[in-house]
Amino acid sequence: MYKVFFKDRIVFLTDNIERDLSSDFGAIFKYSNIKELQDFILNFERKQEIKKAYIYHHDMDELMELFSSCFKRIDAAGGVVFNKKNEILFIHRLGVWDLPKGKAEKGESIQATAVREVEEECAISPLKIIKALNPTWHTYTLKRKLILKKTYWYKMKYEGFDNPKPQAEEHITAAEWIPHNEIYKAMQNTYPSIKEVLEEVDF
Repeated sequence: MYKVFFKDRIVFLTDNIERDLSSDFGAIFKYSNIKELQDFILNFERKQEIKKAYIYHHDMDELMELFSSCFKRIDAAGGVVFNKKNEILFIHRLGVWDLPKGKAEKGESIQATAVREVEEECAISPLKIIKALNPTWHTYTLKRKLILKKTYWYKMKYEGFDNPKPQAEEHITAAEWIPHNEIYKAMQNTYPSIKEVLEEVDF
């Protein structure tokens, strides 16, 4: 099953609706053709009162390809970065706590993207990738186009001692190490997709 965030709302893509359907769903669609899928997505985008929707099809990979074709696709990568004190690196951007991440550049490996974006947004280096985490999917509208962004995440380690510095040109107002037993404060003002990433990390 795939989970796609529309800000604080979710569309689930599944190949087994009996297994995955929850009782609090607001809409459901069995894939039949691409036009009806596009209409369903646009309808979900407009109806903010629908918090959870399901799309199902017998082939999970095919369904994701069909769903993705309704958007402009962007790949991004970022990191859950720990320092020697087991603190986690957070940034504050556009009034919300977030993790450092950004779009992949042409010809760049996704791991290189993750490291580069953390280094650029927080001015710390070098970083060591510990392991890959599950990617997240979320959507937004840019210039009246629907964007689907897949973000690859990595657990990282920073062995240095420099304090992070926020990249102002990316609208980042703070970059801070937060003790893992205090991240609940940041979790109260962050994106649902970021909560998913943090819930996966072993501290």
